[in-house]
Amino acid sequence: MSNENIKNEFEINSNNVVLCASSAYDRKYYLNPEFEGLPQAIKEELQIMCVLFTAEVGGILTLEFEEDGELVLQVHTREDDILFDEIGSGLKIRQIQNHKRELLEGLEMYYRVMILKDTSFMEE
Repeated sequence: MSNENIKNEFEINSNNVVLCASSAYDRKYYLNPEFEGLPQAIKEELQIMCVLFTAEVGGILTLEFEEDGELVLQVHTREDDILFDEIGSGLKIRQIQNHKRELLEGLEMYYRVMILKDTSFMEE
């Protein structure tokens, strides 16, 4: 499934490149095929992290790369979702950013080197 198909499936309006997404609404998880080259353990860790997030707080979680290669965690909800835990969502995002810092930084480096072909940040 392409980046655009993932965005359409999850109703995401973003110019970012989606790494993966998980939806509590239809209980689906997607990994962008552009990232099939990631080690299996990393792909499994991403899936577990995303699915647990949406099971706990609801909504749709996407991990997206911005133009500069920064990885951001985005939460999307449907307008009629009265069960979505907005406070829990923010807390869980911060928990992931703290506990999975090495994973997230490694993914950013992977994206910059393998996808953007940018190694200039390594020279600093």
